Amino acid sequence: MVGRSEVPVLPEEFLIDDADPADDMPRFERATSNVNLSAAAASATRFPVAVAQPWRLRSLKHGAYFLQWQPKSSPFTRYNGTMRIERHGTATTASGDLYSHNAFTFTSWPSFRLVPNPDPSPSAGIPIFSRSRYKYYLRVTQILQWLTLSNSFTLQFERYAFDSTTNNWTNDGLHSAVMTFKSAPAGYPSGATYLEGTLMSPANVDLGTIRMGWVSDYLRKATIEIDRVSQSDYPAGNGAGETWSTVFDAVDWDVNVYQSDTNLTEPSGESWSDAEMHSAMLARRDSANLDSEWRYHLLCVRRLDSTSRGIMYDAYGGDSNNIPREGAGISSHWVIPSTSQWGTVQGMQFGDATGPYFRTAVHELGHALGLYHNTADNGFMNTTGTIAASPGTFPANIQWSFNAADAKRLRHMPDPWVRPGMIPFGSAYGSAPISDEDALDLNGPLGLRVEPLLDSVPIGAPVRVKVTLTNHSDSPIEVPDSLSLKSEHVSGRIVDPAATVRSFRSIMKCIEEHQHEVLKPGASISSDMTLLRGRDGALFPAPGLHKIIVDVSWEMNGMAVRVSGEDSVMVTHVEDEAHAVAAKAALTEPDLLLTLAIGGDHLEEGNRALDKAMDSPVLSPHFAVLKAKQVGRRFGKRKGNAAEAMKVLGDAPVISSSEARRIAELAKGADKAALKKSCSKALASTLKTAANGDRMVAALADSVG
Repeated sequence: MVGRSEVPVLPEEFLIDDADPADDMPRFERATSNVNLSAAAASATRFPVAVAQPWRLRSLKHGAYFLQWQPKSSPFTRYNGTMRIERHGTATTASGDLYSHNAFTFTSWPSFRLVPNPDPSPSAGIPIFSRSRYKYYLRVTQILQWLTLSNSFTLQFERYAFDSTTNNWTNDGLHSAVMTFKSAPAGYPSGATYLEGTLMSPANVDLGTIRMGWVSDYLRKATIEIDRVSQSDYPAGNGAGETWSTVFDAVDWDVNVYQSDTNLTEPSGESWSDAEMHSAMLARRDSANLDSEWRYHLLCVRRLDSTSRGIMYDAYGGDSNNIPREGAGISSHWVIPSTSQWGTVQGMQFGDATGPYFRTAVHELGHALGLYHNTADNGFMNTTGTIAASPGTFPANIQWSFNAADAKRLRHMPDPWVRPGMIPFGSAYGSAPISDEDALDLNGPLGLRVEPLLDSVPIGAPVRVKVTLTNHSDSPIEVPDSLSLKSEHVSGRIVDPAATVRSFRSIMKCIEEHQHEVLKPGASISSDMTLLRGRDGALFPAPGLHKIIVDVSWEMNGMAVRVSGEDSVMVTHVEDEAHAVAAKAALTEPDLLLTLAIGGDHLEEGNRALDKAMDSPVLSPHFAVLKAKQVGRRFGKRKGNAAEAMKVLGDAPVISSSEARRIAELAKGADKAALKKSCSKALASTLKTAANGDRMVAALADSVG
């Protein structure tokens, strides 16, 4: 093993330096061994003239190849996958993925016979494999270029082993094989390119046979299901020739996009909460097996509670089937501001602005495919607001393509990064230009202060943390406008007393609208976060001192930058039996994360864990705000009850300033007499302390005190 990284570096293109740029044969290659063609042979590359054997010109065809490695040491296990060969002009980029495959399997009860386990059929095109079987990413460093007169060439690749528990990669070193052209076995498409070779380890040990055969012109394939309410428009294209097919054909994805439901019922009016969006996705999406199909879901509704244009939710995958990055939603009835920056669509309903509406749908699906914001151009992964404010007239200034770096990621990122149900949204890119290793550390000019609300919490309780970003320099600095866990910029790690590291990041992404702001010298921005669970489970699972490390990362002038801060919190021991029962539920129930993040009555297991926490006198104050928000918000036909929410809070809830603001928003418009009756003087005092200068919270505290 030669090293670890969060995500392997993407393969580089192989460019023929002495090739004629005007040569119009982009699909042909030549060997890496610098074969010198005669004038006659070179002429034959430009015209359909047969060349007598043995001077047969060979090349690799653009597209996906069924890839198989049969280890010499294990006849009962082999590795199947795909190799992606991207031809662009005289350059080539290649990458691959491998999944384990048992050569034999047992039949079901009552026979229990050992029978052969067939490989996928090459005639079916690009194969899809079980997520749990994923093993290796192949970063190709040498492959056949353009044309060769030889019957073989050398293939070299760095092999990265994937650890699904940590989502980390281990570089196993440079592997190689001399690949020989052969006739394709039965089952391959007519005329398919097919090769075999012996795979050699970095120590030049024979590892067995490797085979690859062409199966598709595309590099990847997926399905996008679109559900909508009857009043919302279907985002079919930009009205000027760009459609889902043209967008994804341009990045070599074979995408099947279809409408499923066209008359979704609005659960509580035209605007949808995060919980209602998530519930609709779980309830109304078509049945699918993500181990045999890459399926993404887009929901089109009139309005969204948490954002104006679009949202990618379920970024982490804390729902009952544990599928990150499958759901996105867009709003058709947002009204575009009547200001000059919005050009020819100002004042229009979003769904009527065909181009921008379709662009937002692609943008949100891009997040589901693992892409982040990219401000390098006006392509799909820039935000709508940023494009509208850029030079040119909106929407004519929209670039109807992915930025080149994003297109490369869609073609060559490892499968776990782009397919639903594997790596959660929020991990740092492992390729240039955006990677943790390349990020500019701004600690010094900027300071990130991390402050737990309490110095100690009982085991099982969430930990509330305030983060403050301050500009200590003499110059203004562009920073994210939000440090919330609902932004794409914040992540972190918890180090427990045993030095075990557990990471956290957002589960929800209201990412279409995230912008930057200029932080003046001496100025600060701050936000609160509530920490309980991450991708590795409970963040604070044992008593003792825990270190909290928070990272803020963003792009500034085309460069990745970051700043970090840390502090500690003490987790205390179990106090009684009721506390033990409640703590166990809080620490072990995965759905509690979604319950805390978005709420909703549909998350039954998470709600049961929350109720157990409320039954414990020790934990109840720490979970009271979370329960109150659930009670105070509407869900479907159930109306929110602000007075009951105030009663749930009790006398002395543990509450951050941001949470106090949300409680005040829930109480806005509610019957003041009912609120006052539900609220004790002690609670009014707690709210006044948490207000921290917020006038809405202070007004609520005064009215109920």
